[in-house]
Amino acid sequence: MQDIAEQLQAWHAAGRPFAVATVVGVSGSAPRDPGAALAVNDAGEVVGSVSGGCVEGAVYELCRTALETGAPVLERFGYSDEDAFAVGLSCGGVLEVFVQRVQPGGDTGLDAGIALLGAGTPVALARMVDGPAGLLGATVAVTGDTHDGSLPSLTGDLERSLVAEARAMLDAGRTGAVTLALDGRPCDPTAAGTVTFFVESFVPKPRMLVFGAIDFAAAVVRIGRFLGYRVTVCDARPVFATARRFPDADEVVVEWPHRYLDSQLDRLDGRTVLCVLTHDVKFDVPLLERALRLPVGFVGAMGSRRTHRERDARLREAGLTDAEIARLHSPIGLDLGARTPEETAVAIAAEIVAGRRGGGCLPLSAGTGPIHHDLNRPRRGAFRVA
Repeated sequence: MQDIAEQLQAWHAAGRPFAVATVVGVSGSAPRDPGAALAVNDAGEVVGSVSGGCVEGAVYELCRTALETGAPVLERFGYSDEDAFAVGLSCGGVLEVFVQRVQPGGDTGLDAGIALLGAGTPVALARMVDGPAGLLGATVAVTGDTHDGSLPSLTGDLERSLVAEARAMLDAGRTGAVTLALDGRPCDPTAAGTVTFFVESFVPKPRMLVFGAIDFAAAVVRIGRFLGYRVTVCDARPVFATARRFPDADEVVVEWPHRYLDSQLDRLDGRTVLCVLTHDVKFDVPLLERALRLPVGFVGAMGSRRTHRERDARLREAGLTDAEIARLHSPIGLDLGARTPEETAVAIAAEIVAGRRGGGCLPLSAGTGPIHHDLNRPRRGAFRVA
């Protein structure tokens, strides 16, 4: 829902009711991840997508119905063997979509969550998507130190457990399903007498730090921003590190790379990407010596194979272990035969995506298995659908 949050905030601020459909479970080759959303307001205006086109028409109608009746619904869409063009996913996957009406002022948790989103505050929205009919859609908005909303008529233990689970997911930036017994114990989704919540974590964009204000960096900045990163360019040379040369960067910093990295330790996490494009050992080695010991998601360095060998030797002299050096992606990027800065940026982005998603880096036509490699998706059957 984060990709349409700005429009939802505008509708909410204007007092306009709307219905939002959220992907809460996927399996197979489903086109969108959990959290993808489509919303329809009272005038029929649409924003967002849940399937890239496969079932948008049917979801639109579900939203219109929810606007009229106020009744939430959990619907499953899958491939139709009888007719691949029926309401289903011709790609063969399964989407579980939760649809609910949002009336500004009607739900304390949702109201607080939308306000926190508008303020840029990290928040996890926990919505009941399977459980007592009268409580479907009930929402608790959880931040790092407080929460808004409640689960009326259910036990306090359940609410406390939900808040704790949602806060842990917020800390990790994760989105997914949580199934609990009425006394708050974690349970299997197929167990009887349980309730299931879909927890969406809304956190700041992941960061991409590009070190080295060279011509290739401008293309990496553009594709990094396209992929949804907050991109910083850092270089110690003020004549090269200018906003004019990197208009697509969120910020341009003039500083020695390792000193800048040292100043950012509390703003880095497992989603952070570091692209070292400096080509200069006096910048590379002090930077990589620190970067390869940090719990970030990706560290890559540009250079020839000879440069890589020399860099490897210098890092070992600096005391890095085999395990630490093995984290370095060097030379950075997949072998696409890239020559231009733009082609090189595509190769770098491809390696980053493959590492994040578990891709095999082969042409899809060369394989026979699932197209999507994500390992942490909820398993099929995570929700019971009446």
